[in-house]
Amino acid sequence: MEDEICHDDLRTNKKRNYLHYIQRPDFHIYVLLAVSFLLTVIFYIAFLSKATTLSSEMNKISKSMRSSLAVDDLDDKLFPCGPNYPQWEYFNGKCYYFSLDTVPWGMAHDRCRNSRAQLVVINDMAEQNFLQARARNARHWIGLTDIDVEGEWKWVDGSSYRNGFRYWKRGEPNNDRANEHCAHLWGNGEWNDVFCTFLCYYICEKPMRRIF
Repeated sequence: MEDEICHDDLRTNKKRNYLHYIQRPDFHIYVLLAVSFLLTVIFYIAFLSKATTLSSEMNKISKSMRSSLAVDDLDDKLFPCGPNYPQWEYFNGKCYYFSLDTVPWGMAHDRCRNSRAQLVVINDMAEQNFLQARARNARHWIGLTDIDVEGEWKWVDGSSYRNGFRYWKRGEPNNDRANEHCAHLWGNGEWNDVFCTFLCYYICEKPMRRIF
């Protein structure tokens, strides 16, 4: 009888333990879930922080670029020929330099080339009007000469003289005294030939800085 009671108690205890095992929450799973959730929150916060930082940096770069572009636009408006060349004047896609001293034609030619430019070549009446207005009745060398062959006038850039624009003073060129081989702007802007060692102001020209 006692053996049967013992066996019944044993079976009852096993059943209770089994039921308790089944119903007991799995603590490790909850811990893992909590850790995973915590890591997810940390990652999300870090991601938002990084995104905010990147957005702030992008805004700074954007503002800097806009500011730089604004400065460049201002420079272009104030100095279309380049902020490093404020003494050059812009007209119709070209930049012009009007010298402050007088030199022979050959020296003027060399100075222009040293500035990556050339003695001015006049192509039309609009350019002529601009130059004579800026010359203010002072004599300025232009890039036209017949120093190689008398009477065969040539522009320094090889442009056609025969088919090109001309604005000689009446009676010029006359090769007075047989050695007038270089052209300059006369008092009112008309062209005149004179000996090349004459001391004149000069005009250099070159394309705008964006072209080269």
